[in-house]
Amino acid sequence: MLCFVNYPVIKKTFIITNITNITNNDLQQNENITTLYALDPEARTFCFHDGKYGHTITNGAVYNRCSDIDFNGYYNGNFTVGIEGSRVGTIIDLGSSKDLKEKYKYNETVGNGQGFASIHRKNNTIFILKGNAYNDTFQVMDESSTLFQESSTASSSVILGHLYLIRITDHSNAAFERIVKMLVIAYRPNQLVTIRWELLI
Repeated sequence: MLCFVNYPVIKKTFIITNITNITNNDLQQNENITTLYALDPEARTFCFHDGKYGHTITNGAVYNRCSDIDFNGYYNGNFTVGIEGSRVGTIIDLGSSKDLKEKYKYNETVGNGQGFASIHRKNNTIFILKGNAYNDTFQVMDESSTLFQESSTASSSVILGHLYLIRITDHSNAAFERIVKMLVIAYRPNQLVTIRWELLI
């Protein structure tokens, strides 16, 4: 038997603004949802450390502020990571939520969000759900060893509905490491991509 629940309607306000003043709205920032814009000089890159765009326009010039990931700038239709200074990035396409469910044989709920939600890190190992979503049991992801290898794959195609693992290190700072899980929730080729992301600590 299906039960239908009426949710309150959220009224949206659309504001036309200068392209250089694009910012993530409050809802996106609070929920770790970010939209990157291929043609915007600021909003093409993003910093996972503070949840803000990676570039800034100051005194009539574009400067890098903190760029962990780039959309469409280096390769059309691609994410590129580890793009600043002495940093090195690895990005792994995990496939869709359905792909992960079939590979790791865990139980999903409507909407297929349990796999993404369950991905977490313990030391240098990445885990994903095992069995039922609420039994607090996890299994090692096969991609974990690749993520922590010294060699890197810095670019990956943007695919709607796919999940990604990202690891960024720094040649000049052995203590620096940033690991992120990411899900593409909206995508218009050569225009924009919206991601849900979370730092794995």
